[in-house]
Order: sequence, then C-alpha cells, then structure tokens
Amino acid sequence: MFGWEFPPHILGGLGTASYGLTRGMAMQPDMDITFVIPKPWGDEDQSFLKIIGTCNTPIVWRDVSYEYVKERIGKYMDPQMYYDLRDHIYADFTYKYVNDLGCIEFSGRYPDNLLEEINNYSIVAGVIARTEQYDVIHAHDWLTYPAGIHAKMISGKPMVIHVHATDYDRSRGNVNPNVYAIEKDGMDNADHIITVSNLTRQTVIEKYHQDPSKVTTVHNAVEPLSPEILAIPDKKGVKDKVITFLGRITMQKGPEYFVEAAAKVLAKAPNARFVMAGSGDMMDQMIRLAASKNIADRFHFTGVMKGKQVYEVLKASDVYVMPSVSEPFGISPLEAMQCGVPSIISKQSGCAEILDYAVKVDYWDIEAMADAMYAIISYPAMYEFLKDEGKKEVDNIKWEYAGQKVRRIYEQVINK
Repeated sequence: MFGWEFPPHILGGLGTASYGLTRGMAMQPDMDITFVIPKPWGDEDQSFLKIIGTCNTPIVWRDVSYEYVKERIGKYMDPQMYYDLRDHIYADFTYKYVNDLGCIEFSGRYPDNLLEEINNYSIVAGVIARTEQYDVIHAHDWLTYPAGIHAKMISGKPMVIHVHATDYDRSRGNVNPNVYAIEKDGMDNADHIITVSNLTRQTVIEKYHQDPSKVTTVHNAVEPLSPEILAIPDKKGVKDKVITFLGRITMQKGPEYFVEAAAKVLAKAPNARFVMAGSGDMMDQMIRLAASKNIADRFHFTGVMKGKQVYEVLKASDVYVMPSVSEPFGISPLEAMQCGVPSIISKQSGCAEILDYAVKVDYWDIEAMADAMYAIISYPAMYEFLKDEGKKEVDNIKWEYAGQKVRRIYEQVINK
C-alpha cells in the first residue's frame, strides 16, 4: 500500500481511513500489509502492518551493462553518450534531493512543492517495488497514484487505487489541471478503482470517463472507541447547549453555512454556544463573519484538534454538524454518533448513503440546518432518540467488513 499519512500524524480523513482499513484488513489471518509513507515519525502503530518510509530508503542507481545498452539503444545513440547523459542527470538530481545517506528527504506533509515530493515519492516507490514481496499494489488518493503506476510497471502486479476524494470535491468544480491529470492517469492505469461512496463513484465514471464495471464502492467505517476515549467524561451540568463543527475550515466543508445557521439559532435560543474546531484558509473569514452577525461572544474557534482532543470536543457537544458542499464520505459524523452526539449532515456527503439516524439537509439550506439544530437542543425526546439510535447504528459500521470487501476486489484482480 502507498499512502501519504498515517496516525497519529494526520491532517484529515485520509490518514484515519488508511489506519482503519488496514487494521480491519489485518484481521484476516493470511493478509500481510506493507504500508509506504513519505516520512514515518517513529510512533506509528506497527502491530498489524509494516511501515516503510521513502525518506529512509536509499536510492541505488541501477547499473546496466554496455552490451545491454548497445542492444537496446545502439541504433539511436552512442552507448557512451547514454552513460554520460545518465550520470549528468543523476548528479543533478542527487545534488538537489539526495542526502548523505543516499535517501531523498520528505517533509511528511503537504508542502508548497507538493508535486515535486509526489514525483520523488514515485521514484523511491520503484526501489521499494523491486525489494518487497507482494501480490497486489494498493494506492491511496491521487498523491500516490504515480508511485502505484511505477510499482506496477516494474513488478507487473495488479494495481488497485482508492479514491478518497477527487479534485472536483476539493475545489467546488474549479479543478486544478495538474491534479486532474494525475488522478485520470491513476484511474486509467488501475486494474480496479475503489471509491468511498456512490457519490464519488459517479464522479469517477462521469468526470474521469471510467468503465462502471471497473469501479466499486467500499464505504468507510469507524474504529471502536478505546478505553482512554471511553473514560473521557460526557457533558454534564452545563446549561448552555454546544453545537460543533469539526474539520478543515475550507470551502469544501461549507463553514459559512454553519455560521449563517448559527445566527438564526441564536435568535431563538440565546443559550446556545457554537464551536468551530479546526483550521484552514477560510478561518479568518469565518471569524469576521461571526463578528458581522454579532454572535462572536457565542462562538469559539479552537484551532486544530488532534487525537484525544477530538473526542473531548465531541463529548462536550450536544449536536455535531457537517455542512460539507461535497464530501466523498465524512468519517467525523460517525465518530460523533459513537460518542452519543446527534449529528446533522449534508445530503451531499457520502456517509449520508449509509446513515439512517442522522438528520440530512442540503448544505445550502440554512433554514433547514438551523431548524434541525434548534429542534435537537430544544426537544429532549428528539435528542435522546438520535443519541441512542445513532450510536447503535454506527457501532455496526465496522472496518472489518470494509476489509472483507477489499479482499474480494484483490482476488478479482489477481484472478484476472
């Protein structure tokens, strides 16, 4: 498997899904998983898989005999010219990227030179592909598709790609042509494509022109709560009702609709408080919007929440809201419902396909969103119903089942 992030060092749902899926798959006794990421930090859980860091993998320049070069390209180029050109390119590349240990350095994040890091990651993937033993290549999200293609070319093994999101989701349709080209190339070269929802599956078929028979939906799931999380106390003795948004504060997540709806709720329920947990390029804009609505004194911007902090925020909430404009899946409502927090989600989210006990509204329907928030904090019977039934529902959405579906896809591509 090629991935870009892995807990505890994650910036979004991609790392959470990678962890949950691999843990669920590892429950199959004959499944060995090697997970490749740009930069491990040393505190990842490797009890159920092996993690390889491309930053720790020396690049070996593969020597090729003079006779081989002469046979292959002798008609077009003097073999010595080939060696001179190769050494020049390698020297330039080494000077720019390779450290004294013969490894390429990676940030382990999403830097400004992300396309360079993606390319370097795919180069190291070729080295790893020659040394590891495996039956299937599985590439998560567009950042690792070039690595998967490189590994497939070297090994001849089938490649499955996992579409956690497309640039249509991230950009509200203002697609980056470079990203689209990488996504399309990955899909065209894949033996099978896994999407996290039927919503994403339709995007892959219609926008990337893929054969429907090649695309299968495997919905995400949620990890069981650990004893440490279960020990976090629930909200008790607090009169104010807390309504929470938790995620990246970017246009994909629809934060402005949350603020607009909050203003309408506070007009009728002045005891409500609103939490916007996370960060992103729209955070300053949201702070100004809350101020312009004269609700800043009832609004809390916490910044990024990680690990246990996420569950502390959720357990302190009465309602969780995910107003995403385009959400391929959305694991956070499942995590909230696990904690017994009634959830409101946009109909434009993949998790809406599998959740019956979350309130669903169109992301743009501020009136409906505000009505749902107000109803949950005002009517105890509604709150208790959504709390109890929602928890029962998500407790049966398990990564183990998702892993079994992925296994069937593996067997299908191997048998082909």
